Parts: sequence; structure tokens; C-alpha cells
Amino acid sequence: MMGPIGITSFIGQATTEGLKTSTLAAINNIIAIMAMITINLGVINLLPLPALDGGRLLILIFEMITRKKIKSKYEGWIHAIGFLLLIIFMIFISYSDIARLCGWI
Repeated sequence: MMGPIGITSFIGQATTEGLKTSTLAAINNIIAIMAMITINLGVINLLPLPALDGGRLLILIFEMITRKKIKSKYEGWIHAIGFLLLIIFMIFISYSDIARLCGWI
């Protein structure tokens, strides 16, 4: 698992390897990585976690089943807690990327 720092390092390595063959190979490597990142972001965004689109879909499905609307105050708290957990996860991943680059791991 990599965050933005690790992905940047990975793209640099893929570009260097591609340039050993040709410029076209380097461009193909970058385009393949971009496609992979785009697909992964789409899939991750649909996970049923609060603060993501999948979490919103889960709330909508819950409201359809129960036929009761969740109060916006509670929905806001659900998304705020989910967002906080995502930020903590992002900090952990960024620390792991930096530690990997510095050779601590």
C-alpha cells in the first residue's frame, strides 16, 4: 500500500526503467500507472465507508429499507468520524512511505 509519496517514487522508478528501453516505453509505463491509479480510486471511493461515496450509498440504502430519513445531524457526525479515520489512515500511510524512502523499514 502506498500513498502519494510512495506513488511518486514508484512512477520515478517505472519511468527510469522505461527510459532504459525507449521514451515510448517510459510513456507507456506512466500511462499504465495512471490508469491503475484511476481504477483503484474509483473502486476505493465506492467502499461503504463514511465520508466516501460508498458510505453515502449505504446511508441511502438504509433509508430506503427503513423508510426513515436519518437526521442530518447524525449523518454529519457519521461522515465526520469517517473522515477523521481516513485522515489518520492517510498520515499512517504517508509515514510508511517516508520511512520506506529513508530506509527505516
